[in-house]
Amino acid sequence: MGDKFVRAIFPGSFDPITNGHMDVVRRGMKLFDELIIAVGRSPIKNQLFTPAERVEMIAELIEGLPGVSVESFEGLTVEYAARRQASVILRGLRSLTDVQYEFQLAMTNRAVAGIETVFIMTSEQYGFTSSTLIREIASLGGDLANLIPAGVHRRLEGRFSKLRDHHR
Repeated sequence: MGDKFVRAIFPGSFDPITNGHMDVVRRGMKLFDELIIAVGRSPIKNQLFTPAERVEMIAELIEGLPGVSVESFEGLTVEYAARRQASVILRGLRSLTDVQYEFQLAMTNRAVAGIETVFIMTSEQYGFTSSTLIREIASLGGDLANLIPAGVHRRLEGRFSKLRDHHR
């Protein structure tokens, strides 16, 4: 690679971050000099954790991972990438459904902002999980121990037990 420095961003809502996301981070950090986990503020999604809480959870998980950082951003991912001088957007793929959507997004981002997208296929054991599914399972009191990091699991259980107490 020579002297070329490559900064990538891994954008997402990460509400909450899953073992699947962390798998993409661990594998992605080997490909780039710097990897920024970019917590987006989605106006559409019904959010369980605030962007600040998500950044805090992720910061705990990436402690000690060289070249990996986390921050939240507002607005378009490509504009954020430009501000951070990132030349690559990293995305994880779980399924063919993801491929269709992500392909469209990647083509648009390259056409609009000249930024490349690098895809990492999710490891088999995480192929079926999504933050939305995890929120759903958690709200029903299901066991998520194998799907999300322990610290995230504790916070999720705390959040839902508060919500359940509130609705009683």
